[in-house]
Amino acid sequence: MDGRYEPVESPDETTVFPYHDLTPPTTADVARARKVVSRHLPETPLVRSETLSAALDADVYLKREDTLPTGAFKVRGGVNLVASLDPEFRERGLIAASSGNHGLSVAWAGREFDVPVTIGVPEKANAGKVAAMERLGADVVSYGPDYDTAREHIESLAVENGKRYVHSGNEPKLLSGVGTAGLEIVEELPEVDRLYCPIGGGTSAVGYCLTVGALTDADVVGVQSAAAPAMYRAYHEDTLEPHDRMETSAEGVATRVPFALTMGVLRDGLADLQLVSEDAIHESVARLFVEERIVMEGACGTSVAAALRAGDDIAGETVVIPVSGRNIDRAKLDAALADYDGVA
Repeated sequence: MDGRYEPVESPDETTVFPYHDLTPPTTADVARARKVVSRHLPETPLVRSETLSAALDADVYLKREDTLPTGAFKVRGGVNLVASLDPEFRERGLIAASSGNHGLSVAWAGREFDVPVTIGVPEKANAGKVAAMERLGADVVSYGPDYDTAREHIESLAVENGKRYVHSGNEPKLLSGVGTAGLEIVEELPEVDRLYCPIGGGTSAVGYCLTVGALTDADVVGVQSAAAPAMYRAYHEDTLEPHDRMETSAEGVATRVPFALTMGVLRDGLADLQLVSEDAIHESVARLFVEERIVMEGACGTSVAAALRAGDDIAGETVVIPVSGRNIDRAKLDAALADYDGVA
């Protein structure tokens, strides 16, 4: 077997291959990625939230990444990576593990560039996301109780079949691709003071650190569920050890294993990384639907929850919250709405 398809020593607990460049991307890389991404995807709206602005006595803007074709931000990264895919992998195809939106990203880009795609998901993955991946032509493999178990299985398959393993975090092309959202914010709202970003593997937050954080005076604040605090511990304790807790219902931030490449950027780029409760996440999801008719995933709810908790601390500021994805399972949305006691 070609040595390029054998794993090499990894800095974290995931599998990497020789074709995985672990050099951190730069702001210039994001600018180059924009030339690629803009040929395939539209810019997304930056819209003032009247209800959150009133509640926080601040100017709060929502970056509507949910308006992208897959309903989530990650497709920016998929397009940037697959556009420059080595010819040897165009026939072999791509393989990735995902809780949903990363898989949708790779599937959409694979269809766009005519590259076959296999996605591994947990056995109880969001059914809507799975169906969407299959509609895009991906072969979906269900395995294990959670994302990290599915990931380990897919990594072993990548060794066996020689497909190009698209890591969900240790991929500079993915990171610079998703960062193009931040360039759009900087151009439209350079006076931003603070940006709250959900963190699972950290790809979105890296993109905002390289753009909004690097090009403005804004603080980029990462937010994770207290029920899945792997990246929180990695950031605050300077470790890449897996965490034994992963109980969040928000699949977009459901990981036990920190990624080396994203964490390397986030340690320098984030102003802080915070935790919010599951209850606060669910309430935020319901609140945005009830008050603004915005459908968003639990991952997005982390950022809204953190901003609401900050309260008077951000009064008078210009704040951006990405609506990173809309692909919430209907049962989860129904449950959040059933528990919400706010006023419609």
